[in-house]
Amino acid sequence: MIFGMGLMSGSGPFSLNPAGAWNFEPPAPGQAIYLDPSPKRVRVILGGETIADSRRAFLLHESGHQPVYYFPPEDVRSDVCEPTDHHTACPKKGEASYYTLRTGSRVEENAAWYYPSPLQSAPAGLAGLVAFYFNRMDRWLEEDEQIIGHPRDPYHRIEVIASSASLRFSKRGEPLAATTRALALFETNLPTRWYVPLDDVTAALEPSKTTSICPYKGIAGYYHVRQADGTVHEDLVWYYAQPFAEASRIAGYVCVYNERVDAELDGVILERPASPWSHGRAEAPGLTRG
Repeated sequence: MIFGMGLMSGSGPFSLNPAGAWNFEPPAPGQAIYLDPSPKRVRVILGGETIADSRRAFLLHESGHQPVYYFPPEDVRSDVCEPTDHHTACPKKGEASYYTLRTGSRVEENAAWYYPSPLQSAPAGLAGLVAFYFNRMDRWLEEDEQIIGHPRDPYHRIEVIASSASLRFSKRGEPLAATTRALALFETNLPTRWYVPLDDVTAALEPSKTTSICPYKGIAGYYHVRQADGTVHEDLVWYYAQPFAEASRIAGYVCVYNERVDAELDGVILERPASPWSHGRAEAPGLTRG
């Protein structure tokens, strides 16, 4: 699974379900598009070869979607791009044309696209820029570091803060964890996530084979929780064994879906947040649990 939130997704200001309010008339939900120049060097690798390399790439932010890198055609290798007869129509951008990519013995059909004549309502500068399906490429680099899942939204932020508050989690009256050493992780458009030292977990944890990708924190592993009566709650707890630098403090900590358990903070019962994970692990793309 690959998840993430930001400017145009989740409850972001230009998402399908914005949480806040403007003092002007914004685009209708689902209609906003923003073409944003990126200051980063961005490279795309396929079949062991670099097929795009640019310091002039753009991030296209589109309501309801994660950002997509678009490259000036001069920074894309034309010798690996084979025009095809495939076309798709976007009501906000226009008709897209496609390339099949060939690098040695590697062939990815219709894996790159561009808008030769975008709609007049599309962002200025979009014409001719080339985009690639993220997960059909082998690697993506921003400067010299690999990115995973999807391009990171520069308007997405993570903040990890230590808390000495008394925090308790329980499920159906059975204690799961209790700590005064939690880390509160605040992430754009997401419920506050409370990370607990593994030593402060009293629940019976069973390793899960589930993993998920967060472009901002890394690859998450999961635990099932087995209660005293034998009931198993699958993938109720997650952790990042090797989190990215921005979230390095949560290494050695675990987090529980506070949508699905009872939480008490300094003696106050917390309301369960409403989210796509209220009834289990979400499968929809474009989401992250925190």
